[in-house]
Amino acid sequence: MKKILVALAVVFGFTEAVAQQTPLYSQYLFNDYAINPAVGGSRPYYDVKSNHRYQWIGVTDSPRTYTLSMHGPNKTGKMGLGFLLYTDIVGPTRRTGIQFSYSYHLQLSDATKLSLGVSAGVQQFMIDASKITLRDPDDNVFSAGLQSALVPDAKFGAYLYHDKYFVSISLPQIIQNKLYFFEEQSTTGSQLEDHYYAAAGYKFDLSDDFQVEPSVMVKYVDPAPIQFDFMGRIIYRDAIWVGGAFRTDDAISTMIGYVYRQNLMFGYSYDITTTNLKNYSDGTHEIMIGVRFITKRLLEQGKSKTLE
Repeated sequence: MKKILVALAVVFGFTEAVAQQTPLYSQYLFNDYAINPAVGGSRPYYDVKSNHRYQWIGVTDSPRTYTLSMHGPNKTGKMGLGFLLYTDIVGPTRRTGIQFSYSYHLQLSDATKLSLGVSAGVQQFMIDASKITLRDPDDNVFSAGLQSALVPDAKFGAYLYHDKYFVSISLPQIIQNKLYFFEEQSTTGSQLEDHYYAAAGYKFDLSDDFQVEPSVMVKYVDPAPIQFDFMGRIIYRDAIWVGGAFRTDDAISTMIGYVYRQNLMFGYSYDITTTNLKNYSDGTHEIMIGVRFITKRLLEQGKSKTLE
């Protein structure tokens, strides 16, 4: 039994040997609400996004992440509401969560706002025993075939934004719950660790048609080393962009995106692994699809001069 519990801790990434537990996004600029609940309601439209990430193609039981989110402002534009649904699958394990968020937006100047947001919900962790080969085939620990743990979860964030720049800080998994997969468990080494995310970006005008936007994200969870995501993209008429990114100790990414008639957004990124996994993996694919529900009232609020 003890060996099984240790194995579960390793699989779910709750030991000191692994890094972050939260979902990873190469296109973090376009999944910013999934990272920071304070982003909710910061744009003059209701934003729906679906993201599909297939990591380390070619590696058996490699991670797959699916997210669906929606957020938007209230009638006054001072508050934002939204929800996030996600599933993270790694081998025999599956993590599914749902969160609902609330944010409040403070007008700091004519063009700058500060949003504070919080989200709360639940996470369910599941283990499919049919996908695990046990050293002892007579071990009855997984006799039920499926083990699960359900815990509450919460996230806090702050978001400073302007037409030209943004600064984001978010703290996922602030409750730090422990996970118990068996009724007879009195202790466990499986726990949700607190994370620290910070990001910033700025848009520079190259001409009437072109902009360039460098950005960076910093991620930290103890005891893993700090990880940096550096991204740069070139934007044409707020409709087409191409870019690249570098994630320390992980991968190099290329990406492309398109906004159709200000309502439909498509994004694709491809990661080239820079670690030893490159000898076994064909890379990582990430697809993002977004729909914007824009109303005349929201545009007249003047919350933002662009739809980006």
